[in-house]
Amino acid sequence: MAARIERLVTSGQFTLDGGTWDVDNNVWIVGDDREVIVVDAAHDADAIAEAVGDRRLKAVVCTHAHNDHIDAAPELAARTGAPILLHADDLPLWKQTHPDRTPDGELTDGQVLTVAGVELTVLHTPGHAPGAVCLYTAALTALFSGDTLFSGGPGATGRSYSHFPTIIDSIRGRLLGLPGDTVVYTGHGETTTVSAEAPQLQEWIDRGF
Repeated sequence: MAARIERLVTSGQFTLDGGTWDVDNNVWIVGDDREVIVVDAAHDADAIAEAVGDRRLKAVVCTHAHNDHIDAAPELAARTGAPILLHADDLPLWKQTHPDRTPDGELTDGQVLTVAGVELTVLHTPGHAPGAVCLYTAALTALFSGDTLFSGGPGATGRSYSHFPTIIDSIRGRLLGLPGDTVVYTGHGETTTVSAEAPQLQEWIDRGF
């Protein structure tokens, strides 16, 4: 069975800087009938474990360490034995949610993860968070963008640890040069494509968010 992308939507809360918001998160499961990785273990370890089923979970990959993307990661890892992977620059955010549990491994720019014969390249894309990363796989014509790029613009940069000029540099320098037909699998909401978003870059810069 060829590798494929599965989507699970989980619901919970995002908390930062003293505020709390209800959110729906996309959990992406990438792999085949034998093995998978989970991109962002959000809110509901039971639902994620059920979606993984009896397949081997090779890794829980965190695109960044805002609580709504990592809150279920330790429980999922404990149940499956899979390592949690996070960019080191997001450890301060991680510790706000999980002060007593550190990730099992670091994600680094250019690192290649392999699942079901498919290679996914880690792209460090700071801005929404210092250690934010995206995963690109040419084989699946896919970019897992976390909260760096959405349909209609960049991820939010109005809170702690975020910076608008930095996220613009990340999107312009790392993402918009990918093939235009690349499907962008976002951390929240619907997918988009690189070609749909690229023409809007100057508009985002002009509006400032």
